[in-house]
This record gives sequence, structure tokens and C-alpha cells, in this order.
Amino acid sequence: MISVSSHCWCDRFQQQQAQQQQQGIDRHSIYPYGLFHGDVTLQEGDDETSKVITLTRPMYFYEATFTKLYVATNGIISTQDLPMEKQYVDDGFPTDFPVIAPFLADIDTSKGRGSIFYRQTESPVVLKRAEADVKRGFPDATFTPSHAFIATWENVSAYEEETRSASLSGRVNTFQVVLAYNEKDTYALFLYPEDGLQFFGTRPKESYNVEIELPARVGFSRGEVSYLIFSRTEGPYYSVTSNEQSIKNLYQMGNQGEPGVWLFHVGSRYSFQNVVPAKKEEVILNPGSPILDAMFPDEEYSDPDEDEYDSIDPEFQDSTTTEFPLAHSPPQPTPGEVQQGHLTLAHRPLPKHAILQVYPNPPNPSGGEVFSVEENLDFDSGVIHYSTDNKETCERFQQQCSQSAQCTDYSTGFCCHCNPGFYGNGRHCLPNGAPQRVNGKVRGTVHVGGSPVDLGNIDLHAYIVVGDGRAYTAISEVPESAGWVLMPVAPIGALFGWLFALELPNSVNGFSITGAEFTRHAIVTFYPGNQRLSIIQTGTGLDNQNYLNVDTLLQGSVPPISPGATVQIEPFKDIYHYYPSLITSTSVREFKVVSAENGAETFTFQIKQNITYKDCSHGPRSQLETQELRIERVFVMYVKEERILRYAITNKIGQLGSFYGSEPVELYQDYLEIMKILTPVTLEITTVTQQPAACQVKVSCIHASVPQDSEEMAVTVMTHFQMMFDIETSNDVLYTVDVDECAEGLSSCSAHSHCVNLPGSHRCVCETLVAQSNCWERSYQAEQSALGEERQDVDECHEQPCHAQALCMNSPGSFQCQCQPGFHGDGFQCHPQNGSRPKTHCEHHRDSLQSGGAGISVAGAFIPQCDEEGQYRSLQCHGSTGHCWCVDNRGQERAGTRTPPGSLPRNCDEPERPKSECEQHRDSIQSRGDREVPVVGAFIPQCDEEGQYRPLQCHSSTGHCWCVDSRGQERAGTRTPPGSPRVNCDEPVRPKTQCQQHRDSLQSGGAGGPLVGAFIPQCDEEGQYRPLQCHGSTGHCWCVDNRGQEREGTRTPPGSPRVNCDQPVLVRPSERPETVCERWRASLLQQYGGQPDSHHYLPQCDSSGEFNPVQCYGDSSYCWCVDQNGREVPGTRSHDAVKPACIPTVAPPSMRPLPRPDVTPPPTGTSLLYAQGQQIGVLPLNGTQMDKQRSSVLLALHGSIVVGIDYDCRERKVYWTDLAGRTINRASLDPGSEPEIIINTALTSPEGLAVDVSRRRIFWVDSTQDKIETANLDGGERRVLFDTDLVNPRAMIVDSQTGSLFWTDWNREAPKIETSSVDGQNRRVLVQEGIGLPNALSYDSTTRQICWADAGTKRLECISPNGTGRRVIQSNLNYPFSMVSFANHYYFTDWRRDGVIAVGRDNQLTDEFLPDQRSHLYGITVAPPRCL
Repeated sequence: MISVSSHCWCDRFQQQQAQQQQQGIDRHSIYPYGLFHGDVTLQEGDDETSKVITLTRPMYFYEATFTKLYVATNGIISTQDLPMEKQYVDDGFPTDFPVIAPFLADIDTSKGRGSIFYRQTESPVVLKRAEADVKRGFPDATFTPSHAFIATWENVSAYEEETRSASLSGRVNTFQVVLAYNEKDTYALFLYPEDGLQFFGTRPKESYNVEIELPARVGFSRGEVSYLIFSRTEGPYYSVTSNEQSIKNLYQMGNQGEPGVWLFHVGSRYSFQNVVPAKKEEVILNPGSPILDAMFPDEEYSDPDEDEYDSIDPEFQDSTTTEFPLAHSPPQPTPGEVQQGHLTLAHRPLPKHAILQVYPNPPNPSGGEVFSVEENLDFDSGVIHYSTDNKETCERFQQQCSQSAQCTDYSTGFCCHCNPGFYGNGRHCLPNGAPQRVNGKVRGTVHVGGSPVDLGNIDLHAYIVVGDGRAYTAISEVPESAGWVLMPVAPIGALFGWLFALELPNSVNGFSITGAEFTRHAIVTFYPGNQRLSIIQTGTGLDNQNYLNVDTLLQGSVPPISPGATVQIEPFKDIYHYYPSLITSTSVREFKVVSAENGAETFTFQIKQNITYKDCSHGPRSQLETQELRIERVFVMYVKEERILRYAITNKIGQLGSFYGSEPVELYQDYLEIMKILTPVTLEITTVTQQPAACQVKVSCIHASVPQDSEEMAVTVMTHFQMMFDIETSNDVLYTVDVDECAEGLSSCSAHSHCVNLPGSHRCVCETLVAQSNCWERSYQAEQSALGEERQDVDECHEQPCHAQALCMNSPGSFQCQCQPGFHGDGFQCHPQNGSRPKTHCEHHRDSLQSGGAGISVAGAFIPQCDEEGQYRSLQCHGSTGHCWCVDNRGQERAGTRTPPGSLPRNCDEPERPKSECEQHRDSIQSRGDREVPVVGAFIPQCDEEGQYRPLQCHSSTGHCWCVDSRGQERAGTRTPPGSPRVNCDEPVRPKTQCQQHRDSLQSGGAGGPLVGAFIPQCDEEGQYRPLQCHGSTGHCWCVDNRGQEREGTRTPPGSPRVNCDQPVLVRPSERPETVCERWRASLLQQYGGQPDSHHYLPQCDSSGEFNPVQCYGDSSYCWCVDQNGREVPGTRSHDAVKPACIPTVAPPSMRPLPRPDVTPPPTGTSLLYAQGQQIGVLPLNGTQMDKQRSSVLLALHGSIVVGIDYDCRERKVYWTDLAGRTINRASLDPGSEPEIIINTALTSPEGLAVDVSRRRIFWVDSTQDKIETANLDGGERRVLFDTDLVNPRAMIVDSQTGSLFWTDWNREAPKIETSSVDGQNRRVLVQEGIGLPNALSYDSTTRQICWADAGTKRLECISPNGTGRRVIQSNLNYPFSMVSFANHYYFTDWRRDGVIAVGRDNQLTDEFLPDQRSHLYGITVAPPRCL
């Protein structure tokens, strides 16, 4: 039994702190993490690795410094890119690569099964806490961290195979690693919250039916380190755990003074042998200590150490607010689950360590009564039993509910719920549909251009039409220096729009959740100037008239805006995320500033906000997680004369996706409702023979006939939209066409404003400063009229809007000012008549700017120039800036005519240049003609002064940006999401993808034109093959994989339904059993739910079910080679557009009768011999020209994969390596000769081969064993030349005259070409710089140079054996594999063309040969009739 005073919270807090010394670390007490704190999220999956994280300062790990980190799904961090998980996830320490492992196991976050967050930070709060943690574990250490890296695995799952008989276990783990470091030392913290480890190991994927589970590994491994010169050896490592029990101890014990916290010294600039654990004595979790949930204080409480553990972004701090980190949120029963005296612990997870506003509780009516809580903690059931004798009940605390609410008792307390007809959170309720008023104060300091402006303590008033979500906000007595610049800060008024937004079905507005007491923190960051403004708005309740009281604090800077400018904010949408007591959102918005000095300028701002409130924790939790707020119209204005800042916003809130396509449906429903009211109504639906511009084929226009007394309401709907219906169904709305009320004379604007059309409505904009205030009211009257609302006339004359020498005449919905006799003017300005003509529009414009608002001209403002007749001069110049431009007769600037200061002005009498493609594109979207219906939120292209597309285009509604070419077409790979850094569009265009190359090669054809009737592949925005491909000429359609290869069983004939390419395709059953590759692929497909994402890995199998030699992650360029068992070949991993040169290890099955494996002699003369899988081909040469007609098969070798090939001119024998048979073979060119195996032992992947004719020896490379060996021509006297410092040896040649050996190593990390003597002496690197994938190698006996063809750099180059004279022969190759030099030509096999390509020494591609049987060609050599 524990007795706690409800008003002495401090004692209980101290008691809890004391008990916590024996308890494990709480989940909410680990370091702050999540998107709210700037973390990056690792993509979901089973074996994912983050993009490279470049550290701002190098970090020591063991004795070495590293500048890059990678975070992996499987509970580790590495300083280098990781191999596939099967190469390390089931193995123990040490690993081959550097590893920091808080929990190394086979973890899977697919399908939302957990999240992984990471970030590097220099936050003083984080660094201060890390310094204190290190000090506790290493008291003698002097360590002040300068940087930290935090990675958090939250609720991640073990990899499990879901079967029909067994579902997923649902066990999840949460753990964290913190790396704190400076220029000298690095410390690592492993944190395991008390409820964070629910599984302790994972089952190997290849265990099949064997029930085994491998414990997780925890610790550190340095990886392999260099040893001597060419060797590598195993580096040091440190294991924290050894078995399952030691893993369970991770959260029950610790070495830093707190259970669940483990500290290690892991790197140093000075001598460092291995990881050093903290010296503090280990502590053990006391499982008998009850864990008490933190109580909210009755009075404000200030913890002097609070800042040290404060996990909120400092930008959102409020010094006037007491904040506390969330402990356990009180658990909530779900409906039907509540039992008296029992409280389940399950509830929706809280947001990532959000700091919530704590509201002081109202005075306890019991006068501080002491109550008892009896706690029996059952660790097995997870149920806490409470005594409810003295709990808070409705009987005692019902007065805390609104008078329009009912109180409901629950097992742990009471909650308030608004009565039917009211909305709110129960403590505050308002009647449905009633207009709402808001009062409050605005204070703070705003910096404009470095100058502070004190707002004082000014009034804010808002009026919200709750029935349709319109919120009008006015802030009075705003200093002019702040008024203009605060116009874009519509988020001030947007709060009221969200609180009282129009609710769509299954949605609630903000007030229904927060009630009248809340705190909203918002940070607005303006771009491109990076000004930051903090907005803190606090709701303090309802007054006796039910008016909401909200106080606003503004602090920060805003971008400057010229006096007299206008601000336009386009409609946008915002996604709100809901948690217990917290609501968050982040969005990017665009606004346009129009001023006389700078014309129209477009800016953006990002708003990041959270709204905290007091939530009732006793009743059932709402399942609400996200909602979408749509802001449909935004009006902002600063009235200088009255010093009033106004915001008007129209808002709707609904579920995600509820707005898409909703406008026509809503309008159609509104139309039908009106038609029901207006009876009798006849609809004339007639097919239009000569269709109006708005109607399309198969569309009829609808005309309504209504009785006289209902005409106004019908006109309201029919005036603003014209609806399009399908003739055949006559009831489906195809789309709506906006009617331009301004053009049709249907607007409600006054004589002193101009009309701006909007979708379904229009807007009235004031023409003169004098009339702004009246125009403001008239604009919203016009808007109400456009929406079909009841209009109440306002007598504007009562406010004396006209000139003193004018008469004001009111009329319904408008007013008129007329100068008195003896005066002339527009009624707002009247001048004595002296026989002169009245002022023109230009003269009014000029005089209004010259006199300013108080008779003083505005310094630096543009003053228009008028001619003798009072008309705008065609050429206008700005006296301050020196810019000049041409204008039309209305004074509007003509596009493309502006010239900078010092340059020659345009001749404005010349005819206006025709619109460019960009201007036509832009104007076609902005215009509101009959055919082109403007779509709210549509992308509007941006054109420069010359009318060309700006290289960087941005979508104002979505915030996405991308680069375009001169035709305005998006450049693939340049799109960036909102808030992320934009691509530099001046950088060169990334190389075309395989799909784009394929498409463009067919579109250009052989003679520069498209091939008629040819299939043209379709690529998506990223340049990848679209999953569904269709032939435009034949009508056939089929699905393809990420390489563009047709998926079996998906082809459909023309006119038949197409296959859904997102679903797995059932392949016809085969007589052969499934291979390992096919079983693995099917298993992963099932795991991905049949719809793998582009980043998911799926094994690629060939038609025989064997592994394709090259494997890739989805459609990325992240590829590697595999052997016949699917194991990765080390050193082959690729990250660029050029995939590795992988060779299959299993020969494809033969589908034809097997030919005899004997030699068919080549023709007389010189021939090329080339390897093509299961055969060796002959290509005779006529001089240096390839005689394609006489090509033939020299030798058919069923079941082989011939790779390396060379020729012995003395004995006329051909030698080759067989990758499938793992042999080295030879055969004579005599008729009927049969192959002879000369070596068949200790070979794994024999590739390149060379014959030393003089010394009668052969040399070859083994790319798997990483060896170079030699033997006699009969296979005798075999020995190893080199077996170190080789990764992917490929090509090999020998110069018999000098006794020199040359070979290539296409290691993707460090490719090179090396040389040595034939006896293995004098090994050295010949070429190391400027190469990528050196597959092919040849010796040019004429120039005595070594030449190579590179599939990475696409170049053919030569160099002298001494390393001098390097030169480029050809720089536009495709994908060369092997090469031979003869006469003045180079002949190489090409994997893109699957043929032999000839290149002259003069840099000319002379010819190509494509065999009838298309497949990869490998080695190539020349067979002369005699030795040269």
C-alpha cells in the first residue's frame, strides 16, 4: 500500500527518482529521436542500408579515422558499405568489415513492422547529456564531445516466414546507439529500454525445417586490416554478449550506473588496442520495484536539470511554459475491454519523445485529500490492479465538464463528452454551426532587414463562419513597418481555420479535440532568405459569451516587402498527425509578392508546428492518426490608413485522400439538392450538334428552367459552374466548367474594384488605396453572393467613403460616389473644374504615388510616366533601379521587354514578339477560356525574361522542384521533395538509363528517323521501364521486369483485358522441380505481398531457374555478381550505371540435338576465333575486313561456358577456359579433332588465358580464388605465380618476345592493370588512374604498346610497358569484354551488341559482326596461318 498526497507532487517525484536508480531506463528517457527531431528514416525492408552519411568531422573507430557511416536494418552501423546480409548476419564476431553492433540479428521492417531513425547532431542539449553519461562511466576521463551520431531501432521485428499454419509472433525490439566524439576520442552508448527487448535471436533464413535460433551479437569489430604490403588480416573485436542469457541481461544490467545503459570507449587518436568498457560497477534491475507513472503537478514545477534532458527542438521552447517529458501515458481500455479495477497497458504509441504542455489542474475541491493506491504488479500478465475507492469520479468533479456536456465514469477516472448538437472536447463545448468569435492580444518583436519592430500589445479579433469553414482575422494597430511584411504570415489566422474547419464525413476539426485550452508552437522559415519566425499561440479558454481567448507571441525575422505591395497565397493542403495530447504538421507553401518596384516575385516558406493540449486519458482513445486540412482560398491585406492586418481563409478538413476528385461530386450533389427544392424543375438534356467550346464529344450541356420565385438560387449554381454529363448515362458528372463571372458581367464587385475570376467564384480587388477598407467588406459580400448565401446590404455611405466634395449614393450591394457640380473626378478624388480635362488613369496612378499616403512621396518607389494626353508612355523606366520596360495602354508591362540598367532600352514601337513556348504553356494554364479549365493547385511553369523555361521549376502546391530542358521537359532524376535541397540544374545531365537508351535508339532509327512499326519501350519519370508495355502497331501488351524483359505468361492480344503487372503472375507448371533461385524468389514475393517495391531485392533467375550472373536491388544500379549458388562474388559490387561484367557459371540446357564435339576447320588465311558460351566461332578476315558470310562454328561444346581463349600458332591449337566445367582445354584445328582437357583440378572460375608461344607455357587467372597460375601446354609443371592483392582478375596477355605478363583486375573499388615477368618477378601496377572496368587487354605488336578496352570509362586506350605514352584510341565504346589487336585494327567482343566490333587505329569504328545466335560473346583471339 502506497499513500500519496495528491497536492504534494514534489515528494512523489523525488520518490520516483530514487526508485528509478534500481529500475531500467524508460523508453521515453533514451535520447530524443524521430522525424520531429530531424532524423532520417531508413526505408522499410529486410536487408536495407542507408545512403552514405558523410560526417561533418572525422570520427575515430579503434585506431583509424572514418568520415562515412552506414546504418543497416540488421542492428548495426558500419564505416563502409555493407555486403549482402547472408555474408554476415548469421556469423559471429569478428566480421570482415567494421561494425558497431547494438543488436546484430536478422531484423525485418517490411510492411510497417518498425522504424529505424538516424541523424548526426551538434545540439548542445544532446552533447551535454552525452558528456555527463561518459563522465559517469569514466570518471577520470576528460572528454567534451563536439559531435554525436544517434541511431534508433524502434519496435523492429525479427525476420519470420509467415505460413498458413503459423502467423507472425508480434515480438518487437527497441534499442539505440549514441556515438559521441571529438577530434581525439569516440565513446559509444548502447541503450536498451526496460520493455525494449522481446526477442533475443533470429532464425537463419536457410535453416529450412531445422528449429534453430541464433542469439544476437552485441559488440564491436574492426574488420580486416592491412598486413605487410599485399596482405590483409583479421582485426581486433569486442563482444558484449555470448549467449541468450547475456542478451536478456542487456536491459536488466548496465555498466554505467543505470540498468539498460552500456558505455564503451571505442576509438582514440592515441594508442588504442581494443574497446574499453565503462569502469563503473554494474547495476542490476530490481524487478520488485513498482513503476509509478508521473503525475501532473497542481502548481508549476521547475527542475534545475530539466534542460539537460529536454528532448524538444529548442525552436519550440517557450520560457513562459512549464514542460515535462512524457513518462508512461496512462493506459486506456478499448471499448468492450474495460473491467472494473483493471487497466490494460496497451495503447497507441506516443510520438517520438514529444514534450507536451502541462496545464495546471484546477484546485482540488477536496482540499488536498490524501488517497490510497494499491498496486499489485503482475509481470506475467502485464495488468496493474488499482483500488478505485478514491478515484476521481463524475460525482465529485463533474463541474470540470462544460454545461453542454455529459460526464462519464471509467475504470481509472472520468471524461467529459459534448452533448448532441454541440462539439468540443467535453470540457469546452460549442453549439454546432454557430459563428464563432476569437479575441486576444498579439505581442513580440519582429526583425525586418535587421531592424527590430516592437509590436507592443495589440488586439486580435477573428470571426469564423463555422458552417462553411471561413475564418476572418483582423489585427489592429499594426505598425506600418511590420504590417506589410506580416502579410505572408497567414499561419497566424490559419490556426482558427483549423480549429473551426468545415468537417467532411468521418473527420473532426481542431476544437473538437483540443477544446479552448492549448498551446501551438510554430516555426516559419522563409526561403530563399532563411528568415525564421516563431509563433506561439495559447488558448486560455472561453469567456462568458463563449468567445475563445487566444494570445499570440511573435519572435524572429521576416523577409522585407515593399510598401504598397500585395501578397497572393495559393490554395494548399496540410497533413496533421494526431497523438495523445499532441498534434503535429509540417508543410511547404508558396506565396507571390507583387510590387511596383520588383514586379511579381515568388517565395516559399516552411511551417513546422505542434499543438499540445490536455487529453482525457481515462476514456476510449480515438483511432484518429492523420487528417488532411485543405485551405481553398487565402486573402491577405494590410490597410495602411487603418493600420489593420487582415487574413481570410476558407478551410475544410477530412480524411487523407477524401478531397481527390471531390469538387465535381460535391458540386453535383449541391446542384441536385437545389433542384429538389426548386419545384417544378425541368431539365432539358439535348445532344449538341454544334457544341459550345466547353462541351466535348459525347457530352451534352444542361439547361435548367425554374419558376420565377426560385430563379435566384438556381442562377447561383448555374452561374458559377456548367456541369458536363455523359449522354449515354445522363447521370455521371464528367467534369465542371467554371463560368467567368467577370467576363460575363455576373460579378458583385463595386465600381472601384476589379474582378478576378476563381474556380466556382470570383474575387473583388480594390483599385485605389482610399477604397481598400470598403473594398475589403465588398469583396466578402461578393464572395458570399458567389456562394449563394443570403446577402445583407451594407450602407457604405454611412462610413463617408467619398471625397468631401462628392455625394455618396447607396444601392443594394453597392454604392456610388459622384463629384458635386463645379468639381470633376471619380468621386473618391474631386478637383475644381477649370476648363481642363479630368485626370486619366495614368495621371491618377502617378499622382497617388508622388503624394504618398500622407502627402509625402515614397522614396525609391516607381513613378509611371504619362504623355501630354495623360496616357502611359510606351517606355517606362524606374528612376532608382535603372530598369526599363515597355507597357501597354493600361500600363501593364509587356513580357520580355525589361532591360537592366546601363543597357539599351527596347524600341517599344516595334511589334510585340510572339509568345514563346513557355509563355504559351504558362498562359494556357492561367487563362480561363472556354476550353481550358484552370485546376486549383495545378502546376504553372515559370519563364525567364526571354520567355524561356527557367532551368529550375517548382510546384507551388506540392513543394516539389525539378530541372527541365529547353523544351520544359523534366530531366530524369532531378526531382526533390518539399523541404529538401534543390538540385543544381546547371550541372550536367545524368546519363540516360537503359530504358531511355533503348527507347531513343529505336526512335532515332538507323537513319535518324523512327523505325516504322517498331516497338518503342515506355519509360517512367525516373527513366525506368514501365511495368506494362504495349506495342503501338500490333496492340499486344505484356509486363516486364526492371530490365525490360518480358515476364512469362503476361502477354495479351489486342482488345483483351490487360494483366495487372502489380500482381504476381502464375507461370505454367514445369516438369522440373523449382530451383533454389526460384524458391527464394517466390518466398520473397510472398513476403512482399506480391507487390515488391522498386528498392526490394528479388533474385533474378534465368529461363532454366538458375541465378542470373548479375543481381541487382530492384531497378537500381546497386548490382553484384553471383556464383551458381547465388553467393556474391567479392569485389563485384557496383553503384554506378555500368553493371559489373558477370559471367554465368551454369551452362543453359540445350534444346536441340547435340552436334558432334569435333573441329570444323576454318578457311585458309587469318581468322578471328571468338568464344560464345557453348561454342567457339570462326570469323575469317579479308585483309582487316571481317568476312561475315564465311563465318562458321569451329567447335560445339555442349554444357560449357567458354570464356578465355588463345591460339598457339606453332602447333595450330586453340586453348580455352571452361567456366561451367571448371577446366582448361585445347583442340587442334585439324579436321575431326576433338577437345582435350589438360587441367581439371583446383579450378573454380578460370577466365582469362594466354599462351606463351616461345616458352611453351600457358597462363590463366581464377577470379574466385584470386590467383594467377601457369603450366606447360600439356598441363604439367603447374604452379601459382600470384595469390595476393587480387580481387577480380579478368584479362591476361603475354608478350613472348620480352617475357612480360600483363593482366587486369576490375575490382570496383580499385581497378588496375598490372605486369610482371613470366616467372613472377618484378610485379608492379602499370595503370591505376582513370579506369573503371578494364575487361579487355591486348598487345599491339606494331606500336609495342599495351591496349585495353574499359566498359566503365567506355574508352579504348594504349600505353607503353614502361608506363609512358598513354593515349586514347576510341572514347565511345559500349560494353567491351575481350579484345585482340591485328594489323592496324582492334577487334573486341561487345555485350551491348552481342557481336564483334572492329576499330581502326585511327579512331574509326569500321565494322561489326552480329552472329545469328544472339548471346554474350566472351574471349577473342586471332589465328594467323603462321606465326607473325
